[in-house]
Amino acid sequence: MAICASGIFVPARAQGVAPTPTKRGGSNNYLAGALIVERIGSGGFWMTGTVRRAGDGAPVAGRRIQVWANTTEGHERDPHSHGATLTDKNGEFRLEMPQIVPAFGQPHGHLAYDSGEFKTVFLRPVMPNSGDSSLSAHFVLEPV
Repeated sequence: MAICASGIFVPARAQGVAPTPTKRGGSNNYLAGALIVERIGSGGFWMTGTVRRAGDGAPVAGRRIQVWANTTEGHERDPHSHGATLTDKNGEFRLEMPQIVPAFGQPHGHLAYDSGEFKTVFLRPVMPNSGDSSLSAHFVLEPV
């Protein structure tokens, strides 16, 4: 509830959920069309996150999220270091991959939404510690 100028209580209006901007460096070594896979390489590390719609924040199911990184099994430019997964009914995704290792001094991953119904977004989350066994990234997508 909020109080308007006359002192009357009125329902507060929710602010819309803003879209996620593309992050600088997020598209580095991007390869369009990575295959949907159960796991990248031998696994052992988890990339997780959520996908929501801008405005109302509703979860977006069935959206393809591409993941790639510099790992113990390859460089982020190597095709075998790329893979994609789909969001579930709650807009959540999870993809197992090899352990991320630092590139240019930072352990980081790359993620992309690039499937057309919403504007393309590239993310580049940095791990707090290089020994972490997971990394999360969250998308809020804006319709095209």
